[in-house]
Amino acid sequence: MKTRTKSPEELKETVRKKYSEISEQAKDYNARSCCGAGGDSSKVYNIMTDDYSELEGYSSDADLGLGCGLPTQFAQIKKGDYVIDLGSGAGNDCFVARHETGAEGKVLGIDFTEPMIKKARENADNLGFNNVEFRYGDIEDMPVSDGVADVIVSNCVLNLVPNKPKVIKEIFRVLKPGGHFSISDIVLEGELPDALREDAEMYAGCVAGAIQKETYLAHITEAGFDNINIQKEKPIEIPEDILAQYLNGAEIAEFNSDGTGIYSITVFAQKSGETNKREVTMIGSDEAGCCIPGSGCC
Repeated sequence: MKTRTKSPEELKETVRKKYSEISEQAKDYNARSCCGAGGDSSKVYNIMTDDYSELEGYSSDADLGLGCGLPTQFAQIKKGDYVIDLGSGAGNDCFVARHETGAEGKVLGIDFTEPMIKKARENADNLGFNNVEFRYGDIEDMPVSDGVADVIVSNCVLNLVPNKPKVIKEIFRVLKPGGHFSISDIVLEGELPDALREDAEMYAGCVAGAIQKETYLAHITEAGFDNINIQKEKPIEIPEDILAQYLNGAEIAEFNSDGTGIYSITVFAQKSGETNKREVTMIGSDEAGCCIPGSGCC
């Protein structure tokens, strides 16, 4: 029997509850699983996460191992910028961003999981940062005024949101003219098996909520962004001991051979406008905005 498709509000509540639990889980467990959900693997240590520990501003207490990229590394944040992090968790990306903005800048983290907000605020207090704020809110309807942010970052969060086009439109609204975003996320090429696509744990695990890569990029174009560029792309392989919780042996073999791909991509895009126009450098891209093989961006 097929599982009933959950409504957008039910999906949000699933994520809210799961990430309240994840806020108390160990980083190692989260790294061995799909974003802290869907069981952990005994065979693979880092399924999705990239290593933040060499980045300036990194805080081990704020790193829960839930990301799928390093968007702040690519975000071209400047001193004095106003940066917003969507789905800020325990605050790690905000603290890396704060290192780049300096004390004269401002960083705002938005999250709709109260235990994450509490943990992030405690981390900011421990670090003595008075220009990093964490605000409770839904990124489909951000509690932020129009045209305030220079840069928006997000790490493995939009795949958890039911209405992705609405979030992307919100990003466009909140950015200043000339502002830009750098977002790491999970996307697909091909179709997931029903058992993965319809499972609530795999939705919270950043897999079942992922959409086709082509569709994801089309949403960004349709929202009005320019200079769209994939800054980094890497394949994500779900270990067989996790797949075995959802698929039988024959289904796993078919999934591994049918060409379906799960990828982490870090995407850059800019909101055009003459006011506060910012000069940006397209990292690892050619004139068409495509990632150049061998450039180090992929």
